[in-house]
Amino acid sequence: MNRSTVELPDMRRVRIGEALADAIDNESQILGANRIFIVSSSTLNNKTDEIEKVKKALGSRVVGVFDAVRPHVPREDVISAAHAAKEGGPDLLVSIGGGSAADLTKILSLALEHEIRSTDEMDNYHLIVNSDRSVTSPSFAGPTIPVVIAPTTLAGGEFNPMSGSTDDVTNVKHAYTHPGMTPKAIILDPALTLYTPEWLWLSTGVRALDHAFETLGSLESNGYFDGMAMNAIRMLSEGLQRVKADPADLEARQMCQVGAWSSMVSIVGGLNMGISHAVGHALGGAFKVPHGYTSCVMAPFALSFNEVVNADRQSLISEAFGAPKEPAHELADSLIRELGMPRSLTEVGLSSGDLASLAEYTFKDIYCGTNPNPIANPEELIPLLQRAL
Repeated sequence: MNRSTVELPDMRRVRIGEALADAIDNESQILGANRIFIVSSSTLNNKTDEIEKVKKALGSRVVGVFDAVRPHVPREDVISAAHAAKEGGPDLLVSIGGGSAADLTKILSLALEHEIRSTDEMDNYHLIVNSDRSVTSPSFAGPTIPVVIAPTTLAGGEFNPMSGSTDDVTNVKHAYTHPGMTPKAIILDPALTLYTPEWLWLSTGVRALDHAFETLGSLESNGYFDGMAMNAIRMLSEGLQRVKADPADLEARQMCQVGAWSSMVSIVGGLNMGISHAVGHALGGAFKVPHGYTSCVMAPFALSFNEVVNADRQSLISEAFGAPKEPAHELADSLIRELGMPRSLTEVGLSSGDLASLAEYTFKDIYCGTNPNPIANPEELIPLLQRAL
């Protein structure tokens, strides 16, 4: 009998299909919040009226809006947000935007709790990958200010207590996590995602698919995780193709949102990912490749790389795609190409001269050591990266 443990997050509600402003107003009343600080994407705050609608619904309870978060969440942005939020003394943090806004907001709750006011102080709170591939998690009290997130992309990080922030000095994207960083509520408003650029929506949808791929490829998964991951593939593969054909298809957008949620169940439940996520973190932190593009490039190559040790597991991916006789990596490749996404490292700006440093950064990631096909050193990554070039 295989043994496994499923971690259950302290999340209270997921609101599906409720309009953004009403949902935040309702949630803030349930949480008893009177001083609400909003972290928003710049586009939503400056080029749409969505944030104004929220501010109108909340009235004087809004104590500030921060809209200067950049991709991959540089540490400087976390500190800037912490200084901005401190003045308002918030009792609720609300994220409205993509994965970077969500990650910053969760880390912001930690920064406010521990009065972190400089980038160097952040070193005391992130996970550390040791030379033997073990991971050290620092001990600290969790944040007490609740977080609510309304995502506009499909990467799914809003469901996870873990967040990433990039140290621009070392080019390493560090992971920060504590059960108390889990959002109290998620708002899935498909109408809000109409502002999301097509490339961003589709590529982060592939990122969500990659969660499901690496779940079903994991040798440590269980029946619960497998079922949710297969559901994610079914919903996302259909939903993404429908949105590609008709961007105004709100039903398909909601399918994608629920599929992304399904893809995150295993990660939130404690299952480790593999080499596609590890390379993805390195591509984002060190080479500034957009989060979704990293999986568009690496997911099929990672499936092929791992097939020698988990072919039976990967058959579940093929089954979820509705093509049980076709290899999982070919099905993934076909869908990503159909969506018009990049499929090589060259297409996202890398060259052969970048592979050695990419391998070094990847080997430092927490998920490199949990890949089904073991990787002993950075040099063993080079053939995989060369195939992806």
